[in-house]
Amino acid sequence: MDGETKPTFSKSTGLPRKRFYRARAHSNPLSDSHFPIPVSPAHEDFSLHFPKFVEADNKISKKVEFADIGCGFGGLLISLATLFPDTLMIGMELRDKVTEYVKERILALRRTSSAEGQYENISVVRTNSMKYIPNYFEKGQLSKMFFLFPDPHFKEKNHRRRVISTHLLDEYAYVLRAGGIIYTITDVEELGEWMKACLEKHPMFESLTQEELDSDPVVELLCSATEEGQKVARNGGQTFRAIFRRVAYVS
Repeated sequence: MDGETKPTFSKSTGLPRKRFYRARAHSNPLSDSHFPIPVSPAHEDFSLHFPKFVEADNKISKKVEFADIGCGFGGLLISLATLFPDTLMIGMELRDKVTEYVKERILALRRTSSAEGQYENISVVRTNSMKYIPNYFEKGQLSKMFFLFPDPHFKEKNHRRRVISTHLLDEYAYVLRAGGIIYTITDVEELGEWMKACLEKHPMFESLTQEELDSDPVVELLCSATEEGQKVARNGGQTFRAIFRRVAYVS
């Protein structure tokens, strides 16, 4: 059935209607979920995600460079797709309904876009990135990672569920190349201070200068491209960013 005739799709835009894919704001990352997980990056067939980048030998011509962790409804991915048209990027989302929405949204944009090949460089996968990041990416593969408006897990006993922590930064440093950037933003001041403190303490990350932040076109998208960021802006709320560079390892 074509997207235009599905009741879950808008007849005017051909895009999926978000209200049919609503889910809880967050999922418990420590609970067991049932979805396929690749044994290693070599076992994840990214050609299924990016068919336009498949070569004659059925192998993908590029590797994924951007990862949006907990990508929500995909707003950032869609904005980045046109800003970096030659870069492959993947959203990683734990909630099944939200993942399905992003998948349908990307496929619909590919069909309806007036520009040839637009949005072919983005995709989404349902997974638990707090557990399986090394299963998807090789050492030093990524150049950008995004953690936008993550679950704050306010109770101290639940801080171990936070997506930014000292031990998880070890894994993120592994998949990020030297010079790669990790972007975090939240509207919860305590969480913003937590994420910044974790990154400041970690030996493999250093803060970007204000000049570097001002010249990075991605920074302004952290709020404007996401549903959560737009909601904060409408309500006149504050946001708290921590943007750090992966430094080169020196033995």
